[in-house]
Amino acid sequence: MLVKTYGCAIIGIQALLITIEVNIDQGIQFFMVGLPDNAVRESHQRIESALKNNGFKIPGKKIVINLAPADIRKEGSSYDLPIAMAILAASEMIRTDKLEKYMIMGELSLDGSLLPVKGALPISLEARRSGFKGLILPAGNAKEAAVVDDIEVYGAGNITEVIKFFNGEGTLGRSRVDIRAEFENERGNAALDFADVRGQENIKRALEIAAAGGHNVLLIGPPGAGKTMMARRLPSILPPLILQEALETTKIHSVAGRLNGSGPLVTARPFRSPHHTISQVALVGGGSIPRPGEVSLAHHGVLFLDELPEFSRQSLEVLRQPMEDRVVTVSRARVSATYPASFMLVAAMNPCPCGYYNHPQTPCQCNPGIIQKYLHKISGPLFDRIDIQVEVVPVPYRDLRDQPSAESSNDMRTRVVHARKRQESRFKGSRGVYSNSQMNPRQLRQFCRIDEASQMLLKNAMDKLGLSARAYERILKVARTIADLNNTEEITASDLAEAITYRSLDRENWGR
Repeated sequence: MLVKTYGCAIIGIQALLITIEVNIDQGIQFFMVGLPDNAVRESHQRIESALKNNGFKIPGKKIVINLAPADIRKEGSSYDLPIAMAILAASEMIRTDKLEKYMIMGELSLDGSLLPVKGALPISLEARRSGFKGLILPAGNAKEAAVVDDIEVYGAGNITEVIKFFNGEGTLGRSRVDIRAEFENERGNAALDFADVRGQENIKRALEIAAAGGHNVLLIGPPGAGKTMMARRLPSILPPLILQEALETTKIHSVAGRLNGSGPLVTARPFRSPHHTISQVALVGGGSIPRPGEVSLAHHGVLFLDELPEFSRQSLEVLRQPMEDRVVTVSRARVSATYPASFMLVAAMNPCPCGYYNHPQTPCQCNPGIIQKYLHKISGPLFDRIDIQVEVVPVPYRDLRDQPSAESSNDMRTRVVHARKRQESRFKGSRGVYSNSQMNPRQLRQFCRIDEASQMLLKNAMDKLGLSARAYERILKVARTIADLNNTEEITASDLAEAITYRSLDRENWGR
């Protein structure tokens, strides 16, 4: 008897419908075809033990299992449950009248309990798109999948519950999620606040501009000046995720298997801070089985690279394309996967190996050649892609002692949100563009017009600092954000002058 059940394969962050065909005939052999990997092939032993421990058994006949389409590689253990259901239905142990109405996914433990799988959200989206009535998943994935409207999502704890459901002997609890309520429940005050930072008002201003426009930032200064402290407080002034951004971010974290126990929806902007020993594959994604890297896990959030020159040159160079295109494409012999990577890069570094170049009090122990070599660990094209480059100087003792409480993150965030609302209105209808930093050349010409005086100011700055065409675009984007924070439609010469000051590493005194 031939029976079909349905599951999904994950390619990138998208799900592809997979048909599991099982035919049982005379004989005693077991075949699994359709390009399964080792984890899928091993499902035979897991299914056999799970069924035996729940009062069922695989029939001693010839069983042929085909995973279609056969040219797509099937990976992982999430096909256990749909294969088991197809075997039981083909051997007439369960009814088949409801099988074609439901997509089924889940990993089986040897005792028949169901273990969570990766990619529940894209699987649920594909089930809805393909017209299934419902989706049956392990209970641990049910809330995540239930974020999708217009499809019934059922979570099961073990295989017996699923068997009884298809035989009409029991029911599964349907999972429902109120997305709006999830947003309200998960949003809270950030643990870190800029009110705790004394002094450094110019750096706070730079970070506020970066948050308002989604700009990349580099903080350069001596040890103990507060670079890491302020970078870690940046998420506290970022605007809340909108629903579309939250769904895009959740899909990536779902595929990476990072949602277990953290709620069905990512409601806070990600903040990723990998160690400088990270490999380039872990940073941008890839591997023999492609998986999203840190740049994708930071999608719609912040990627913080502390001690930037300590990262390997190869790892840093692979950031250039994602920073420009905001996607990462991982190509392998049999598969090509594309992951979103629209992130804010925030980097921190010392100005030299000893850390005290340009320090107002402590003398630097490095000669000019060593300083230049240290700065050149980061390539010019990568520096060009960083919109805001600011020097962080130590805070004097009197400021630490006498300064009253600083402005809170909530006050700064209010201005950031207001600026983002202007950008939301500006880019309404532009797919994938949410902030000034994401403007394409056509939008740059349309929204960043400057007068003759500003043109002359920018020309002089480019001639003096030797700026590239890319740096020219970055300055205009930052100036546009400054104008938004000032609640003005036109970019003024003062906006442009402030944007030019945020190119610290283009100045001659940094030895470049």
